[in-house]
Amino acid sequence: MPSCCVRDNARKTAHRLLYLMRSNGMFVVWLKRDLRIDDHAPFAAAADACVARGATMIALYIFEPEVWRAPDADASQLAFVLESLAELEQVLHAHGGRLVYRMGECTECLQELHQKAPIDELLAHEETGNAITYARDLRVARWCKKRGIPFREFKQHGVLRPNPGRDGWASRWEAHMERPRLAPPTRFISPDPSRVSSGTRDVANELGLGPDTRALFRQRGGEREAGRLLNSFLLERGRDYRATMGSPVFAWESCSRLSPHLAWGTMSVRRAQHGARRRLAQLADPSRITHEGLCEEDVALWRGSLRSFLSRLSWHCHFIQKLEDEPDIETRCMARSTETLREGLAADVVATRLAAWQQGRTGYPMIDACMRALVTTGWINFRMRAMLVSFASNHLWLDWRGFAPWLGRQFLDYEPGIHYPQIQMQSGTTGINTLRIYSPRKQVEDHDPRGDFIRRWVPELAGVPDEFLPEPETMPGLLQTMIGCRIGIDYPEPIVEHRAAYRRAQERLHGLRATPDARGEARAVFQKHGSRKRKRI
Repeated sequence: MPSCCVRDNARKTAHRLLYLMRSNGMFVVWLKRDLRIDDHAPFAAAADACVARGATMIALYIFEPEVWRAPDADASQLAFVLESLAELEQVLHAHGGRLVYRMGECTECLQELHQKAPIDELLAHEETGNAITYARDLRVARWCKKRGIPFREFKQHGVLRPNPGRDGWASRWEAHMERPRLAPPTRFISPDPSRVSSGTRDVANELGLGPDTRALFRQRGGEREAGRLLNSFLLERGRDYRATMGSPVFAWESCSRLSPHLAWGTMSVRRAQHGARRRLAQLADPSRITHEGLCEEDVALWRGSLRSFLSRLSWHCHFIQKLEDEPDIETRCMARSTETLREGLAADVVATRLAAWQQGRTGYPMIDACMRALVTTGWINFRMRAMLVSFASNHLWLDWRGFAPWLGRQFLDYEPGIHYPQIQMQSGTTGINTLRIYSPRKQVEDHDPRGDFIRRWVPELAGVPDEFLPEPETMPGLLQTMIGCRIGIDYPEPIVEHRAAYRRAQERLHGLRATPDARGEARAVFQKHGSRKRKRI
């Protein structure tokens, strides 16, 4: 064996012996996007250490100014996190644990803790975040290595690190999901408060995010709320999920609404998956069906909806895996041939179009209603999200990088690993996905024919007759005056002409994809990121 290997092995052995010799060390569970105690591997490992070795444990949440002052962060997201932390703090306290807060750069906060109460081990879930959190995780790993502190990271969802490849990915995801959920630990041992101060979570003003403008409308945080939503979806609300999840009218109730809880980790994907599987099994039991008074149509609808829900849980991790495998796609196109595709618009045109889109003032009722609903509440259903991005990229011909961080800030359930791959897919810059350019008029006819959703969020159009709602600019002038909705005055004219914008986008995107270089590039993108067939649920 080479001498360098001998030295490395000796060093590792020395570190391990030192680690084992510590009799009363402090384990630190570093919380990020995993604000729960159920199915939480770092908490389970720390609790085992408390029981087996008499070690002490703290849970640590660090408010990082670099993260919370970034252009993709919002006060509503922070408020959701603070609500979740407050609940988790109570749960930990009931079992002898402590939740400690710090503000600052991560390694500096860890160093301050380590000087006052030496850290024996740092435990955390893996996180696939934006470039800021990616760089921070690397700094923390280096900090731990330099001090000989074991840094154990656990898989949080079905995202693989490292990923051996897309072939077989679905089977590996299924294998992870089929493992038993980790039960919440019942006992922790905390260090003396005189050694480790608790800090405070009253940080909103210091972070400078301003008020939570969505406070009256957004969803509430916390593990209990996540469990309540899952139960109500599986037992009451979810029957028509498959049929209505595309509708901005019905999706608010028929969708699970678990997305912010999955994004901030107040529920694990595995808990949601196990719940849906269990409900499917109940629907195969004749006695249970009779007890609930379900007819054959009810059972068929429930089964279809639950299978769709399970598929989307897999998609959740499938998309995050893309950012995990290629962090650059936060700022670079998957298909490099599309990097300069949307160059050429004058800066003032870009600014005007972007502002109209952000404010819900494009002259397209479904676009404007969806944007205003999103900005007000922090949520809109998936199909409408896709439509908003497609409209910005294809009708307005805006480069996705110019609006992606701002759009991320609007979502209470902002998940970078889903956000950026989805934006690129809807913008046509992946090179492999079907090009989708939505007709705003058809979306009204298909998903809001009576105008209930549009009239709620675009009150200027309240008096517009149903037949003119998809294209209010076609109303006769006298009618516009009579109902008090003059196009160009009370409500804007369409910012671009749909048919011309649609043809231009189709020609440019399809023309680019037809080139030999783009086809070769698409094969490479598919090999790295493309989905593979998986077994039927």
